Amino acid sequence: MEFRNLGRTGLKVSELCMGSMQFGWTADEALSHQILDAAYDAGINFIDTADVYSRWIDGNPGGVAESIIGSWLKKSAIPRESVVIATKVRARTGDGPNDQGLSRVHIMNAVEGSLHRLGTDYIDLYQTHWIDEGTPIEETLRALDDLVHQGKVRYLGCSNFPAWRLMEALWSSDKLGLVRFDSLQPHYSLVHRAEFERELADVCRSYGLGVIPYSPLGGGFLTGKYRQDQIPESARANNVSRYFTEKNWRLLEKMEELGEAEGITISQIALAWQLSNPVITSPIIGPRTLKQLHDNLGAAGLRLPEEEMEALDTASEWKNQS
Repeated sequence: MEFRNLGRTGLKVSELCMGSMQFGWTADEALSHQILDAAYDAGINFIDTADVYSRWIDGNPGGVAESIIGSWLKKSAIPRESVVIATKVRARTGDGPNDQGLSRVHIMNAVEGSLHRLGTDYIDLYQTHWIDEGTPIEETLRALDDLVHQGKVRYLGCSNFPAWRLMEALWSSDKLGLVRFDSLQPHYSLVHRAEFERELADVCRSYGLGVIPYSPLGGGFLTGKYRQDQIPESARANNVSRYFTEKNWRLLEKMEELGEAEGITISQIALAWQLSNPVITSPIIGPRTLKQLHDNLGAAGLRLPEEEMEALDTASEWKNQS
């Protein structure tokens, strides 16, 4: 497992990040602990979560994934400093008018909840989950800056920010002398390229932000489990059907061809494509079984030769399309 600096910082994170969206949803606590054990044993030191996981499930109050990670830390007795924990703030965590957003009051309340559930006294990377149009960016940044100076948070990041919002935040931090965002968590994969590549990639490259893509396997499409002539009934329900295009079926065929030549899986090709891109720090994997985890781990250390990168870029091209 290779370790990389998170953007311009000195923080070292594993080249694969362990995502936890499935924890408490499709993976119960016991299985989640097994997945975390196996990931840690394989060299992954970077764990991503959010205070909202998995509030979308009936009867789930949110924060369950954080609680599972906290119980794992306590049970495993591994040194706290050996893992880099990233979580997020923005989503609704209660029923009150201030139980969501990026206001000072919500950030200050939310961070205490995350610290309690994680069973730790600091968060390595605290990320704004998405923008809050109702709160001035200066208010958000001042609150986050206070958390860094209080020692409750060590680095700041953002997720789902358009380029102009990210630039506004970086400019505001510089103008006001506040701690800035050092990472971006974008939606990015071979079947979802334009949103990141259009402008955000250049911002991250120019300003030294680490890039932690989520959904690098296209919601499961880039694992090869969906085929044009054999689509499971559930596919329409999990938002993967948007990728069912002629172009993307041809992309899968190219990935399968390259994988067979290299002796690796389609999902490992998808992850290696990101790991071979210098602007990417650590794609977030989100396995819900140990089998999926071990397949994802097979991408560690993989780098695609230039001709294979060009073949995949061509097969997934978006710039010349309407």
